[in-house]
Amino acid sequence: MEYTQLGRTGLKVSRLCLGTMNFGPETTEADSYVIMDEALEQGINFFDTADVYGWKKGEGVTENIIGRWWAQGGGRRDKVVIATKVYGDMGDWPNERRLSALHIRKACEASLKRMQTDYIDLYQMHHIDRFSPWDEIWQAMEVLVQQGKVLYVGSSNFAGWHIAQANEAAKARHFYGLVSEQSLYNLNARTIELEVIPACQHYGLGLIPWSPLAGGLLGGVLEKQAAGRRASERMQKEIEKHHAKIEKYEAFCKELGEKPADVGIAWLLHQPAVTAPIIGPRTSSQLEDSLHAMTIKLSPEQLKTLDEIFPGPGGTAPEAYAW
Repeated sequence: MEYTQLGRTGLKVSRLCLGTMNFGPETTEADSYVIMDEALEQGINFFDTADVYGWKKGEGVTENIIGRWWAQGGGRRDKVVIATKVYGDMGDWPNERRLSALHIRKACEASLKRMQTDYIDLYQMHHIDRFSPWDEIWQAMEVLVQQGKVLYVGSSNFAGWHIAQANEAAKARHFYGLVSEQSLYNLNARTIELEVIPACQHYGLGLIPWSPLAGGLLGGVLEKQAAGRRASERMQKEIEKHHAKIEKYEAFCKELGEKPADVGIAWLLHQPAVTAPIIGPRTSSQLEDSLHAMTIKLSPEQLKTLDEIFPGPGGTAPEAYAW
């Protein structure tokens, strides 16, 4: 396994991040334990979750699974850099969501309890809150850091100007600010190249791409269809919309002798701003397949071909659309 710094921090994380969103809804607790154990065996030390995962309001299903896995001992907690999130709807009362100081405090305490730990390595704001002022948010985060309950703060789904706004506000308070951004980023979704990635690079944020395979679109969907596997209605619409690109992509992967899913992750690992793509295996075999992506080295010519199949926005803003 390869490791890298998380943004401008001294924290070392694996180049692949284990996403746990499927633990509970798609993957049984027992199988989730197996996947997490295997991830550690393979050197993956970076796990991502959220208080809302499990999709049962207020229950924190996935965080509970992680907590019970850690409780088995064997140094599991000490080996894991855990990233969880705050913002989502955790109850029926008005202050059980978003980023008020009250909700941040309560959500953090609840996550700590569910995961049976006394600290969170990376506490991520799951979305921008347009109603909570930055002084309130940073004051709440400062308290958690001072108490030792949170080590680093990150964002997710922020625009470039949100990252700038957040870190300038943190700087004014002499606080470390955001150290990472978790964004939608894959070959078929490259909008963040305009402003989010430049903001991350300027402020020293690690970039953690979610949905590296575009929800399965880059995972060999045409090949699976030919083999008789039926895609969901949503995926069928995506396939129809992007059919020409996916056809070229899968043919290119076949020429490389690699699975489309592995090439999609490998492409992200070749992007200089990327810290660790989030892989979300439902099974042990899917975890093993994702690990292979780290061994794929794409040449400049091969990267150019992928750019031609999936054109980005044309570079960073404003040059991407102006002079």
